[in-house]
Amino acid sequence: MSRAPRDVGVARTRASSRLRWLRRDGRRQETYERSVISDFDRRQPRVTWSLRLAQGFILIALVVAGLGPLLWLAKAAVSSAQDTLVQPLALFPSGVVHWENLRRAWEEVQVGRHLLHSLIAAAGSAFFTVVVAVTGGFVLAILRPRWAPALTGLLLATLFIPGIVSLVPLFRNVVSLPFTGGSIINTYWAVWLPAAANAFFVLIVKRFFEALPRELFDAARIDGADPPRLLLYVVLPLSRPIVGVTLLLALIGSYRDYLWPLLVLNAADVRPISVALVTMTTNADLGELMAALFLSVLVPVVLFLAFQRQFLSGIGTAGSLKG
Repeated sequence: MSRAPRDVGVARTRASSRLRWLRRDGRRQETYERSVISDFDRRQPRVTWSLRLAQGFILIALVVAGLGPLLWLAKAAVSSAQDTLVQPLALFPSGVVHWENLRRAWEEVQVGRHLLHSLIAAAGSAFFTVVVAVTGGFVLAILRPRWAPALTGLLLATLFIPGIVSLVPLFRNVVSLPFTGGSIINTYWAVWLPAAANAFFVLIVKRFFEALPRELFDAARIDGADPPRLLLYVVLPLSRPIVGVTLLLALIGSYRDYLWPLLVLNAADVRPISVALVTMTTNADLGELMAALFLSVLVPVVLFLAFQRQFLSGIGTAGSLKG
């Protein structure tokens, strides 16, 4: 009688081991059936070297496609106009590196001033975008009023409207503000306020907030935390990845925008680099223009390289949210 429970336990252990083996075997069989090249073929030297060559070719092609234009622009920035026009793919055919192109672009063309205008416009747009996205996501995901589903549906609907459709009404509102009749043309507010009203960032922040454990919010409410304290001391410390991603995406998106700043920031004292580069084509030397283009490209590249860890970790966190 004493051996019966032991035999039952051994049988259960064997059954569970058999079940795990069948599951692993099923996964291996499923992988084998879905693979283009079988595991047996992969062990063949000819197939192995062919795969390695194909992978190396794809890697080189991606590097050339990604870094090629940037490297060519860097070469053209310190080349003469004659070298760029006659032999654009040659590496300094005249044998002279024109470092003065960068100096003239910075001083004479005043790239530095236009870069400063772009950074101010982009920083303000990113700041107000984060404020609106965080507060909007907090209301929809944490506070959850009765009208939250309807507002979420309206936000989703705005994503299907092409930006060019709302360009004229938005411009009319900037020229003549509702209720006040004032104008914010040629001020940074004309870029900051429309950029803040971005439904995409509100929805992704809302999605992130919904994945946070609600037990923390309930405990904070029991301790007497009101909504502002709940946002500042509970939600925001847990939301640094998505806030960083939103800030960086809004910053780069505003920095590289061209059409809207062309309409609302056409004065010389607030003109960003994206608009100033177009005016440089008529009165600047080709070498200086290439140098100005290179200096303008360096800003988003440096930003990404400086914050790539936070950016990639935030993207991974935002992409792994529960459904």
